Amino acid sequence: MPALDNIKILDFTTLLPGPYATMTLADMGADVLWVETVSEGSASFEHGGAAMRSYLGRSKRSISINLKDPKGKEVIETLINDYDILVEQFRPGVMERLGLSYQELSQLNSKLIYCSITGYGQTGPLKQKAGHDINYLSLSGVSSYSGLKKEGPTLSGVQIADLAGGSMQAVTGILAAIIERTDHGVGQHIDISMLDGSFAMNSIHAADYLVNSSEASFQSNSLNGGSFYNYYKTKDNKYISVGSLEPKFFKEVCERLDRMDLYNINYLTPEAQETISQGFTTVFGKMTQDECVVLFADSDACVEPVLSLSEAIESEQLENRAMVVSVPDRKKSIERQVGRPIKFSNSEPVYKHTAPAKGGDTIAVLQEMGYNKNKIEQLIQQKTVLQA
Repeated sequence: MPALDNIKILDFTTLLPGPYATMTLADMGADVLWVETVSEGSASFEHGGAAMRSYLGRSKRSISINLKDPKGKEVIETLINDYDILVEQFRPGVMERLGLSYQELSQLNSKLIYCSITGYGQTGPLKQKAGHDINYLSLSGVSSYSGLKKEGPTLSGVQIADLAGGSMQAVTGILAAIIERTDHGVGQHIDISMLDGSFAMNSIHAADYLVNSSEASFQSNSLNGGSFYNYYKTKDNKYISVGSLEPKFFKEVCERLDRMDLYNINYLTPEAQETISQGFTTVFGKMTQDECVVLFADSDACVEPVLSLSEAIESEQLENRAMVVSVPDRKKSIERQVGRPIKFSNSEPVYKHTAPAKGGDTIAVLQEMGYNKNKIEQLIQQKTVLQA
């Protein structure tokens, strides 16, 4: 049985943070109903397009409703009796204007868990501002020490604030609220701010600053460019990562590279760190990445190649971990997608199908709610709902 069997979620989200959170819950067995607009287009995915929708809508069903139509609101109010978890990603006030706020819907179902994911949260002077991942990382302080002195803040290839600061915080909050509801019988509103989530990732440096007033900056410590813990370019214009901070790992790297002269200096001083970095730059620059891989293949020195995404996808380790899975679409074709990283001993992840067409399940859902054929046709004709 899936871990979240019998959990039912109404998903009003678009873009990345909300859809990724609800897909995570769907992968664990939750019944997720994606509530989409009747207007042109579908959930906005700026990069990745159809492939992103297909992935983020995995295992979900889709109902397309005009939320500005009172009859559309009635459909949602009826669904709330059955789908008692709601996730939305509008700016503060939008759901209130639609008559679908937590205060209103919780009157219909006191067990409702209502999760709002926004850039800046439901309170504070920035709550109505637009933002993107780069803005949340900037305002959180994370960007101020993530980069190099000569170049300034660096861009990340993944959406750290969206996913770690938004999606994962939402999943954690929802699961905790389910446990509390099980114990006490009531739901609650969960307020997720991607800025808050990003700020919380300052765990090491904020703790140090709040106690010792020690301000983090570019290359100021061993983990952000202030040591030999870094990437090194190889002869074939690829890269090797070296994370050998502990003495036993550092010693093995030096032994394998035949550079024990680097090990024999006091490697804790800033001057020594620069010397070691220069030494590693020289040695790795004379080797291909494949040669480095062979040299460290049977070592425990924390030295690994920087793989391209395609290489990672085909790697033996990720294949063994079932991190690329085959998911059927509604036409029984197969699409390869990224799998669920959580491994349970008693339950398997659920990959029912790729994302449905917008409104692809509208009629089926309305029938389950007790709407007859004439009523459904009337709602479609009035453009209250849309069926793909």
